[in-house]
Amino acid sequence: MDGGNQSTVSEFVLLGLGHSWSMQVLLFMIFLILYLIIVSGNVVIVTLIITDPHLHSPMYFFLANLSFIDLWLSLVTTPKMIADFLKDSKMISFAGCMCQILFVHFVGGGEMVILVVMAYDRSVAICKPLHYSTIMSLSKCFGLLLTSWTAGFVHTMSQMAVIVQLPFCGPREIDSFFCDIPLVIKLACMDSSDLGILMNADSGVVVVTCFILLLISYTYILLTVRQSSKTGASKALSTCSAHVTVVVIFFVPCMFIYVWPLNITWLDKFLAVFYSVFTPLLNPAIYTLRNKEMKSAMKRFRSYYMDSK
Repeated sequence: MDGGNQSTVSEFVLLGLGHSWSMQVLLFMIFLILYLIIVSGNVVIVTLIITDPHLHSPMYFFLANLSFIDLWLSLVTTPKMIADFLKDSKMISFAGCMCQILFVHFVGGGEMVILVVMAYDRSVAICKPLHYSTIMSLSKCFGLLLTSWTAGFVHTMSQMAVIVQLPFCGPREIDSFFCDIPLVIKLACMDSSDLGILMNADSGVVVVTCFILLLISYTYILLTVRQSSKTGASKALSTCSAHVTVVVIFFVPCMFIYVWPLNITWLDKFLAVFYSVFTPLLNPAIYTLRNKEMKSAMKRFRSYYMDSK
């Protein structure tokens, strides 16, 4: 990286997910429908939590923020991917590419910490129910939320400080549907093998640290639940099962993209789609279909809307 940013590349070419026109049209329709579901599902969750007083608790406060983050994560990559399905030339400017990297890692890092915060919230609710309202005060909730956004910001800036300085002067084809660090580093006009390991280690530290904290939280919950009554244990496990499902869906792709990259093109693309499209899609379904309070809030909202008409 001697000499700073010697970039002569003003744009990159995204190779996308398919090559035949019929496949592109099919993928366009599929992902357009999925994106509309993502947007509507997450907007509904945020709206319900803001408008329904029954959902004004720390757990739903963090859930609303998770939905907002998922909405943002899908917004960073999915609309361009959908538009590119109908284009012969899938170009992205250098600035646009850097912005995708910036926001994917900012939002992704924030989501990991939010999931840890949600696990902490559940562990306090289940393990220390009598002290829950005192421990999870409004100021504590806002502090934890600020911590998650700060962690995401610090993570992404540590990556961007290196990426924007790389010299890009030759190859410009990115074999994916959006810009991500491992793929962009390979295009630098330098030996980037050591840098790739360093960047993966940076992301890997965040992923593994958050995953270990999650394991500790849910292990603590399970140990406490074992000593509870059958009814209490059943309710606690039902609540936590939704959280654990979301954690697995989000962290498994991240593990194989950043911690143990497999370097198998079709699998990397699948994991990238899962991470950026299916995670924001599945989170609303998991938290609404398996949550009685969210179902009740939806009924109240629907009845209120019908009555107002």
